[in-house]
Amino acid sequence: MSGRVAAVLVGLEGVGIVALVVWQIVEILRGDTDSIASALALIVLSVVGAAAVIAFAVAIWRGQSWGRSGGIVTQLLILAVALGAATGAFAAPGIALALAVPAVVTLVLLILAVRDAGRAARREG
Repeated sequence: MSGRVAAVLVGLEGVGIVALVVWQIVEILRGDTDSIASALALIVLSVVGAAAVIAFAVAIWRGQSWGRSGGIVTQLLILAVALGAATGAFAAPGIALALAVPAVVTLVLLILAVRDAGRAARREG
């Protein structure tokens, strides 16, 4: 059960990255960028990231361990971004909280899914 919920949450994170890509494209079209080359590189990296996170979600749904591992790494990266948003001269605690809370919930669910998969493997073996 925790794996399915985690898969949905990771999938929503992937959709969030896709929304970020759309926003980045709109901003380029509006001319709100200093460097087209940097903006395009960021879009390419964001698309690759979205594809990876969505692939993790599908793998988690199917019960594959590599998806859970990738999902855990994704949550740790999101938590690192949240920490960065919470500190520094341009700190935005609200954004940090909006990033950190779902990441912590998803991380806990992924850890529970790993535990459940380990128990199931021991029962089968």
